Amino acid sequence: MSDFETITVPERLHGYPGVAFGGYVAGVLAARAAAKSVRVDFRRPVPTGAPVRLAATADGGCELTDGELLLAVASPAEAPRTDSPEAPSWDRAVAAAEAFRADPPEGQADCFGCGLDRTPATGLRLHCGAVPGRELVAAAWTPAPELGGADGLLPPELVWGALDCPGNAAGRLLDGRGAGAVTAALGARLLRPVPVGEGLVSYAWMLSASGRKYTVGTALATADGELCAVGEALWVEPRPRP
Repeated sequence: MSDFETITVPERLHGYPGVAFGGYVAGVLAARAAAKSVRVDFRRPVPTGAPVRLAATADGGCELTDGELLLAVASPAEAPRTDSPEAPSWDRAVAAAEAFRADPPEGQADCFGCGLDRTPATGLRLHCGAVPGRELVAAAWTPAPELGGADGLLPPELVWGALDCPGNAAGRLLDGRGAGAVTAALGARLLRPVPVGEGLVSYAWMLSASGRKYTVGTALATADGELCAVGEALWVEPRPRP
């Protein structure tokens, strides 16, 4: 990439209102970093609808800034492990998503990744519910053609997005976390192209937890269980109000 460029995240690609969807932002930065495996660390919320500056860094990564404020940094990193748990079956992922939609936890936002009112053309619909008998959350979903590129594939930044929200669901449903947690860091490894219009399973599991922070593994698979991407994310809950 050149020394810097200016980007603006459209409002429709928000996580929380006015805040850019973290998985999408991470994917945008990862695509511009000169490394095959990247970890993106978020320092501050990235706004939607406002220009921010994306610049290369000396280590082959890149950073996102708003004036003097550092928003996010993408750095070369070790690839997330690919020995993830086996994906749940399509039918079990469908059932988990339906259970989530029938009784969603409080505090759900109109997120591009997991918003309940999003359609297959306006969001990823990562409605991850618990999978009975397994320490996993999962969602079956099918990206509409409107989300794909001219090649009929889900853009890499949306593949990264498919590894984001499941981590929030894992924290809430498997570890009793509350609403309002944010993605503090996300690393991913993309394993194969992901076509739109075909069934996919996003799923996540807990790795560790300490205080307000917890770490999750996430994965994206085809309906037949073939891995498309794997990730690892750090989530942070908001500080308790005094």
